[in-house]
Amino acid sequence: MKKKIIILLSVVIILLMGIVVWFNIPLDLMDLDPNEVMEIVVFNGNSGNATHITDKEQIQHIVENLNGVEVKRLKPSLGYMGYSFKVTIYLSDGNEAGDWNNFIINSDDTI
Repeated sequence: MKKKIIILLSVVIILLMGIVVWFNIPLDLMDLDPNEVMEIVVFNGNSGNATHITDKEQIQHIVENLNGVEVKRLKPSLGYMGYSFKVTIYLSDGNEAGDWNNFIINSDDTI
C-alpha cells in the first residue's frame, strides 16, 4: 500500500513538472514565408475598423519582423473577452494561415 502511494505521488510530481516546463517554453509567434502571404488584416476591436495590408513590401517587412518574435505564456487566457487588435494573415491560396499565424493583441506586451 505504501509503495502504491509513493508511485502515485511520483507520477503526479513528474506530471506537474512536465506541465510547468511546457508552460514556460517560449514559442515562435509565426514561421511564414513572406512570399506566400497575400494579405494581412488588422482588426481594431476597440473601434471596429479593419486595415487591409496588401503591399508586398509592407507584408515582407511585417512578416519578417513577426517571424523573429518569441512569445511566452504568462497565465491561462481562460475568461478573457474581447481584444484590442486581431491579426489575420491570408496566404496566396486564399486560405487563412493556421496555428499561431493568426493572433490577437491585448496590450503593448500581451499577445
